[in-house]
Amino acid sequence: MISSNMETEVLEDIKIDEKIIKQVLEPGKYNVIFVNDNETPMEWVVEVLTKVFRHSEKSAQDIMLVVHEKGAAVVGTYSYEIAEQKAIEANSASRAQGFPLVVKVEAE
Repeated sequence: MISSNMETEVLEDIKIDEKIIKQVLEPGKYNVIFVNDNETPMEWVVEVLTKVFRHSEKSAQDIMLVVHEKGAAVVGTYSYEIAEQKAIEANSASRAQGFPLVVKVEAE
């Protein structure tokens, strides 16, 4: 028979009055950015902006001109999943038409 001497330590004065602070973070927003290139026609950029990003014709033309003149422009701001999906749709449609349109997703 094995005998063991176990020491048990009793903790007293446990305080449960400490406040737990919950910090709820809102999901981040992400910008979808079109980058200018010399091969994608302006008409195609306008079409993608109206069909994938649901811009009006006027808004799409204005954004297309900013992309053309400044080299890049934010075309929409969304939650990460939606921004990623729209970028994939725009890239896929452009590649299917043979255009090298570059679409990036960056944190706001």
